[in-house]
Amino acid sequence: MKRFLALVALCALMATAVAAQNSKLTSKMVYHNGPLKTGNQNLYVIWYGCWTGNCGNPDYAPTMELMFDFMIGLGNSPYAQINSTYTDALGRPAASYFIFGGYVFDSSYSHGVDLTPSDITGIISDQINNFLLPQDPNGIYVIVSSADIASTATGFCTPSTPPYHATGIVNGSPVSYIFLGHPNRCPGVAGPQFPISGPTPNNTYAGDVLVSNLAHAINGLVTNPLGTGWFDRYGFENADKCQDAFGRPSFGETYLTANGARANIRLRGLDFLISQNWVNDRKPRCAMSR
Repeated sequence: MKRFLALVALCALMATAVAAQNSKLTSKMVYHNGPLKTGNQNLYVIWYGCWTGNCGNPDYAPTMELMFDFMIGLGNSPYAQINSTYTDALGRPAASYFIFGGYVFDSSYSHGVDLTPSDITGIISDQINNFLLPQDPNGIYVIVSSADIASTATGFCTPSTPPYHATGIVNGSPVSYIFLGHPNRCPGVAGPQFPISGPTPNNTYAGDVLVSNLAHAINGLVTNPLGTGWFDRYGFENADKCQDAFGRPSFGETYLTANGARANIRLRGLDFLISQNWVNDRKPRCAMSR
């Protein structure tokens, strides 16, 4: 009897999971009349915590370099142009052109080791008020933490939780930001698409996972920066609807790199595996281009 009840519970759980996935793919995106991030957007990176080889972070250099290459190559790519299928009340498309604006280090741990949204806003404020980064209304501030940093409040390391983005207030003005926790803190949860001990496209597990999570967060941020932009009836943003959808190998949507890893996009001569994005046109779908 116990086995029977356990089987029933498992079947119900699987049915719920299938229903949730189907709802992502069948529900329409709805515009909620709020602002989008339009025009060119500048990407600023804050490396928070320990980003040297002295704290159990041996692949910090290739991780950082890979992030920079991706941010430089993303702007106006066919993948980024998917976001232009979302428009605001004036018909202006969401941003698809991104410019890498620079980076800073914050090794002070002044906002602790379990970051809340207010901590993250404080980290940005510190860099702006110390004149290390500009306060840019067309900026997106990307906070990347080292592996000794948690962020319970943003859902980091919670399975199936999308990468966190929000808008905070610094010096009385809004700033848009993305928080990316270090994948080595919860391998397999932060990047389930990659085998922990297997190859990744660029042979850096942390870097390849961070790139994938950054792409997801950027897509959601530019189309729904204040929670009043585009999302469906279930609250799924564009990239949420395609979370863990990378394409079908049999249709040539993914391919194998030289080291045997799976990839689905090539930018600046480098291969990446990032989630597809939801194209908002007459044939809505997950794809890598419009």
